[in-house]
Amino acid sequence: MSARPRGRFLAGFGVFAECLLVGVWIAVAALPLVTLPAALAAGAAHLRRWTGDEQAGLRFFATDLRAALRGGGWSAGIAYGAALALVAADLALVRALPVPGGRATGALAILAALWLTVTVLRAATAWRPDLRWRALLGPAARRALRDPAGSFLVVCGLAVIAASAWFSAPLALPALGILVAATVAAEHRGTVPR
Repeated sequence: MSARPRGRFLAGFGVFAECLLVGVWIAVAALPLVTLPAALAAGAAHLRRWTGDEQAGLRFFATDLRAALRGGGWSAGIAYGAALALVAADLALVRALPVPGGRATGALAILAALWLTVTVLRAATAWRPDLRWRALLGPAARRALRDPAGSFLVVCGLAVIAASAWFSAPLALPALGILVAATVAAEHRGTVPR
């Protein structure tokens, strides 16, 4: 193998390894659950810095996490958790009571949860220290609908986490970094002219 392809391979493997590391950081930062959007934002900021050859590390991740929480990350996390709890209650009700159209309602609830998750991920990826979450969520929801290919890329990242958790639950933690990397890629492909 020549030096150039080997260098590209090692660089690509370095990005993969950094994604796994940041996935663990995100999982630890998101343990209270209401901090999940802020942890995702800090992880996305870390990956952008790391791939842009800027200074990056746990200290910068922690600084971004605090800034994302101060910018409305707590309220975004609470709202996201409440919405997912509502979807779960809807699904439980549909399973418990055989009502006409119950399957369609359940399917719509699952699609709504996916759209909401993609929206939160896209907002987290677009987060910058000077932006508030309220200003990020509306445009992210529109991008989630207007860019179905990018949203599908994010859903594939969610599938990686689900497959990792199915195989071995601890593998889902580093896979969070892969999900954030997929979302960064989805957001980036929307800004690059084709």
